[in-house]
Amino acid sequence: MRAVVQRVIRGSVTVEGRVAGAIGPGLVILLGVGQDDGPGDARYLAEKIAHLRIFEDGQGKLNRSVLEAGGEVLAVSQFTLYADCRSGRRPGFSAAAPPARARSLYDAFVRFLRETGLPVATGVFQARMQVEIVNDGPVTLLLDSQKQF
Repeated sequence: MRAVVQRVIRGSVTVEGRVAGAIGPGLVILLGVGQDDGPGDARYLAEKIAHLRIFEDGQGKLNRSVLEAGGEVLAVSQFTLYADCRSGRRPGFSAAAPPARARSLYDAFVRFLRETGLPVATGVFQARMQVEIVNDGPVTLLLDSQKQF
């Protein structure tokens, strides 16, 4: 499972002209599910992200998590994180999980995030979305559950 985690001032997802999810200060997470991912990957990333110390403390050091900062999360599914661009000019997506499996694991990821106490908004799975992100810092991290050890 791959995640692009961005610390934001605000973020939102619009589908067919209607806002599907929006947050204030917190994190926007673009989440891709791979062929080899399972519930353990979803739990690992949710716990990792909830406790990442990427918000400033009183001295301006990155010492607080989104939980400690009182932030929100916007989780957006994005299969293109598994694009293979090594050959030719058109990306291949064979490493991405099939939609039904990806949706199940995306939903599990969101559920695990909520279990930490975070307020979580979402996009719409498999929809064409417009994602607005006002990155704060900028702070952007790449996480991959397959690279946890």
